[in-house]
Amino acid sequence: MADEEIKCDNINYAVYKIEDWENDYEINILGTAREKPVTKPTLDHMLKQMDHIRVSVFEIGGKEVNGMIGLAMQLRQSIQARDLDELIQQEEKEFELIMEELNAIELKSAEDTISLDTDEYVIYKLEYDGHSLSPKPYNDYAIRHHKEEIERLKKESGQKFVLEI
Repeated sequence: MADEEIKCDNINYAVYKIEDWENDYEINILGTAREKPVTKPTLDHMLKQMDHIRVSVFEIGGKEVNGMIGLAMQLRQSIQARDLDELIQQEEKEFELIMEELNAIELKSAEDTISLDTDEYVIYKLEYDGHSLSPKPYNDYAIRHHKEEIERLKKESGQKFVLEI
């Protein structure tokens, strides 16, 4: 990969730093991953993803739950037997906490640049696949991280998770 750089206002790339969140998240799938946005376009993309997931509705056990709970129940065996009302309350609390964390993140300036060939940031190239936006791991660090995340999700889901690169 050539040693190219992008400006931090580039909407065609999602740039994350791998680090722990301040709070523990069990349901919010964005918070169960350790990817924190580095640029404003990445934060905007993350917020849109979270909103899209939360407005989706699943019916589980005779109750309607948002997509964050529905996905968490599919991906995490540990919460599948829990009370739905408790999960709904927990998801709302987690949403508030992760929004506080996301709003407090210090992002790089739009004029800053980032090398695409780095082990400091996980970088995804955002490409349209039909009508949906599909993030593709762009640098070697992102590919390694992506594989580790897939393995983590497989273990947490009881090997039901089948995404590959």
